[in-house]
Amino acid sequence: MFAPNRRRVLQASSGLLLSAFLPRWAASAAPGLQVVSGPDIALSIDHLSMTVDGHTSHAIGVNGTAPGPLIRLREGQRVRIAVTNNLHEDSSIHWHGLLLPFQMDGVPGISFPGIRPGETFIYEFPVIQSGSYWYHSHSNLQEQMGHYGPLVIDPADAGTPAHDREHVILLSDHSLLHPHEIMRRLKLDPGGFNRQKQTLSGLLAGRDQPMKDRLEWGNMRMDPTDISDVTGVAYTYLVNGHGPADNWTGLFTPGERIRLRVINASAMTNFNVRIPGLPLEIVAADGLDVRPVMVDEFQIAVAETYDLIVRPGDAAYTIVGEAIDRSGMARATLAPRPTMTAPVPPLRSRPIATMKDMGMNMGGMDHSGHAMDMSMRNGANAPQVRLGPGVQTIAPMPADRTGDPPQGLENVGHKVLVYGDLAAARPNPDLRPPSRSMEIHLTGNMERYMWSLDGETLSDVTAPIPFTLDERVRVTLVNDTMMNHPIHLHGHYFELVTGHGDHAPRKHTVNVAPGSKLTFDLTADAEGDWAFHCHMLYHMHAGMFEIVTVRAA
Repeated sequence: MFAPNRRRVLQASSGLLLSAFLPRWAASAAPGLQVVSGPDIALSIDHLSMTVDGHTSHAIGVNGTAPGPLIRLREGQRVRIAVTNNLHEDSSIHWHGLLLPFQMDGVPGISFPGIRPGETFIYEFPVIQSGSYWYHSHSNLQEQMGHYGPLVIDPADAGTPAHDREHVILLSDHSLLHPHEIMRRLKLDPGGFNRQKQTLSGLLAGRDQPMKDRLEWGNMRMDPTDISDVTGVAYTYLVNGHGPADNWTGLFTPGERIRLRVINASAMTNFNVRIPGLPLEIVAADGLDVRPVMVDEFQIAVAETYDLIVRPGDAAYTIVGEAIDRSGMARATLAPRPTMTAPVPPLRSRPIATMKDMGMNMGGMDHSGHAMDMSMRNGANAPQVRLGPGVQTIAPMPADRTGDPPQGLENVGHKVLVYGDLAAARPNPDLRPPSRSMEIHLTGNMERYMWSLDGETLSDVTAPIPFTLDERVRVTLVNDTMMNHPIHLHGHYFELVTGHGDHAPRKHTVNVAPGSKLTFDLTADAEGDWAFHCHMLYHMHAGMFEIVTVRAA
C-alpha cells in the first residue's frame, strides 16, 4: 500500500460525447456543460480563462472548461479514465463519494503520488453504485480555481425513470482572488471578509444582540456574525459555472416531473436552497435513495448532494442558492420557454450565532436510548482535549442537533429539511451493533485561523486512525468550534444515528453544526488508507485533516 507522505498531503487538499448507454432523458441534465461518457474517458487538466457575470479571471479546468464536464457512467460498468496534467504543478482528481480501490481515490500522499506535470494517470475501477456525485482536485487549492465537475451514475436496471427530465444544479463559489491570497488574508485577519458585523446604529435600532450580550461576547473575544470565513465580499456564487447575472436556465415542459441533482461543489459555502412557489420532494442524499420528504427549503453543506423532484406549472421559477451568511446568492431559472424569468427574492437578514453555537446547551441524549462508553482511537479513555494555541474553545455541553433546523433557518416560517427527516429507502446492509466507540473532536482557533482534529493537525499526528477490516464502530464527532464543519470520510458510507434503526440514512459527508455533536455508525469495509477531513477547503488546508487506515486483523 502507498505509504502516506504528510508533506505532500498538506500541500494537497489543499464537445458532447454521448455513448449508446446514455439514457435519452439524460441529454437535458446539463445544458451548458459538456458531457463525457463510456468505458474509456480522456480528461485533461488545463489552465484557462473563466468568465463569470462579465468578469474574466484565470482558472484551472478540465477538458477546457471550468467547471469540468459532466461525467456520466452506469452502475455495473468498468471505467478507464486517463487524466493528463497540463499544468506546471502536480494535480489530481478525487472521485467524491465513489466506492473504489483506495489506489484510485486520488489523494496525493495517501492513495497515490499525484499526477506530475505533463504526465497521464489512468484511473480504472468498477462502478458499483448509482446516484449523484462529483469530482475535484485534491491538490494545492486547485478546487477553488474551477477544478471540479459533476458525476452522475445511472442505475444498472434503469427501466422507466420516475421523472420525465433532469437537470444538474452544480453550486460553487468563485473568486477573482487567487486561493493562496485568500488563505493569506484569512491568516492575517480571519474576520476580514465579514462586512456584516454588528454596528452601533443596529444596537440603537434594536437589531441583533442587546448591549448585555454584546459585552459578554466581546469579553469572550467572540463575534456572533462570524458565520462564514469567506463571504460574498470575495465570492460570486455560481450555478453550473454561471453567475447570478448570467442566469443559467433549465427548460421543461409544464406538467413534467423534474429531477434536480443538486451538488455543492463550493470551496467554503453552505447554501440554503429553495424554489419559491414549488415544494421540493427530497428523494436522495449523497447519491443514495431516501424515503421521500416534502420540504420548502434545505441547507446543503459543502460536498453534499441532494436529489429532489419538482412539478412546475406553466411559469418560470427562480432557483435560489443563498449563502448561509446571506452575503450573496447563486441564482438560476427553471422555465418552460427560453428568456423567461421569475422574481429574484432579496437576501434575508444574516443569522447571528447563539450560545447554542458555543456548545452551551443542555440535553443531547443518545438516540440509541442508552449511554455508551466513549473512547478515543486507542480504545482506552483518552484525556480531554486541552486548550492551547490551536484549540481556542471546548464545547462544554455539546448537543445532538440533527433534529434542529440548520443554522440560520430556525425561524423562516416554512418546512426546512433536518437530518432527522432522512431515512434510507432500503434497510442498511450491515445491522450489527457497534463493537466499540470513539470520539473525535473538531478543534480550532478562529483568531489564529488554525484548524485540527483532536487538537492536532496532520503534521502533528504520529499515527493514522486505525480500523480493523469489517469492524463496526460508533463514531461521535464533537464540534468544539463555532463554525460549521462538513466532515467527509473517503471510501466509505456511514449511518447517521438519528433514530431510524435499520433505515438510518447513509452518507459520506455530514455537516456538524457549531458547538454540537453528531454520531454515526461505520462499517470499515474498504481496506487501505483513506482521507478524513473537513471539506471547507481552507479548514482542510490549515490542518483539519487526518488519515484513516483500514487493515485486516
